[in-house]
Amino acid sequence: MLQKVLALIIIVFFLAKLLWQQHERRLSWTEFFFWLIFWLLSAIAILMLDDVDKLVARLGFSGSGIDVLLYVGFALLLYLVFRLRLRLEKIDRQLTTLVSLIAQQKPLEPIQNNKTESKK
Repeated sequence: MLQKVLALIIIVFFLAKLLWQQHERRLSWTEFFFWLIFWLLSAIAILMLDDVDKLVARLGFSGSGIDVLLYVGFALLLYLVFRLRLRLEKIDRQLTTLVSLIAQQKPLEPIQNNKTESKK
């Protein structure tokens, strides 16, 4: 019971932080709704942990419901890290292309050494 209460307190903290970030316009609506649904489903899963245990047993898994929720959560986090990595690679390629185009349009002027000019 204590574990459920602690988990719900943590979820409430993350929901409050999520709402604050949306209030400050730091999140897009799509991102806000994704995380809102994620945290609400997490809270529901914790509140219905006994039902999740029964479902897990019916599906033939040997672990408890909380174990399965942790495995699914971990798999989801790995997937999100993978997606972030792909997005970062795409941004890196776009930035490289942009810098290349800018360099082709206006080459950098050579840097002149002031000490060499002053000695002449």
